Amino acid sequence: MQVIITAVGPDNRGLTDPIVHHVSAANANIAEIQMYNHDEGALFAMYLRVDWPGPPASVADLRQAMDQIGKEKGLSIRTWSRDENFRPARLAICTTFRPEPPTALLLAIRDGRIRAQAAVMIGNRNACRGIAEQFSVPWESIGNPAGEPDNERFARIIDQYEVDYVILARYMRVLPARLCWQFAGGRIINLHHGLLPPFPGPRPYQDAYQSRMLTYGATVHFIIPELDEGNQIIHQQTFTVAPGTNLDSILTIGQSDNEPSCLVEGVRRVVDREVTLHFHRVVRTT
Repeated sequence: MQVIITAVGPDNRGLTDPIVHHVSAANANIAEIQMYNHDEGALFAMYLRVDWPGPPASVADLRQAMDQIGKEKGLSIRTWSRDENFRPARLAICTTFRPEPPTALLLAIRDGRIRAQAAVMIGNRNACRGIAEQFSVPWESIGNPAGEPDNERFARIIDQYEVDYVILARYMRVLPARLCWQFAGGRIINLHHGLLPPFPGPRPYQDAYQSRMLTYGATVHFIIPELDEGNQIIHQQTFTVAPGTNLDSILTIGQSDNEPSCLVEGVRRVVDREVTLHFHRVVRTT
């Protein structure tokens, strides 16, 4: 059974030893370990993926031990396993303005195309609140009047609703490294409204149009703490337009049809465990 442990907090000496020692003493196999030290912010982060030898119920005991280590070392430690609970994966659907991607996800969940539960919708703007109400999903607002998110509250909400996967459904804010480390290991999935790697950034349609492209697309990928590391693409979906098609028409096709269906397929692949993230790379699991 795979278990992921993340630890984040002020940098200091001897932070990794008690975590690694406890896991090793339990005869768990350490499959992957990553550590990060941000000197400027004095931030320490660690990610551990282990093959846990105990039954699912024993993950709670492991979590309790990790929580105790966290208290002693001043670390925020999270212990997570998809196999701990016999229930559908719980999703946090995060939004800003565009309603189409979250609506497509919720319809796919309702119709059984994605075998998951929408645990909560989170917005740094309130534009999609009505969608949450329409589908009877709890809504949490984390943005101030300017749309700046409270990222500490963001993390608390994910914990509170026992979320397995965080889905950035056109959530138009860059997540800070701390938040990425807290839920590392393939737990954060992002919809980018352009093809990666050629069209990153906030205006991929416009950039592709300026380049006289006839093929446009969207990308679903895992979020990792270090940008541009490895290959995190889960799914890409494209559409082709005729020469001379104007930008408004391209935007309509992309936003109303291509992006939502791309997101649904990407999330389905993760929820159905067809793919996962190992060493910052997407790997097939089936």
